[in-house]
Amino acid sequence: MAVFDSHDPTTKNRQGPDRGTQYRSIAFYSNEQEKKIIEDYIQELTNKQVFSNPIVTEIKPHTVFYKAEEYHQDFEKLNPLTSLCSSDFNSTPKQV
Repeated sequence: MAVFDSHDPTTKNRQGPDRGTQYRSIAFYSNEQEKKIIEDYIQELTNKQVFSNPIVTEIKPHTVFYKAEEYHQDFEKLNPLTSLCSSDFNSTPKQV
């Protein structure tokens, strides 16, 4: 799952040097089947001890999303050399 490959899901309210609730690890679901998939995947990662610390990713229902401010749009495209953007969602996910 991309959410677990794109950041450290074991740090609460923090990603790299940035701190605050806006940097929390969170996975959104649209239905109970998606929620179960997320929960099962977290349990699998935990059982296999993929991370040395407990996973603290929140699991929340998808509700309302708001568009970010204009200066946040296309951040990865406009900042290709920054280490803040490490997503490659077109690649094959790593096997657990």
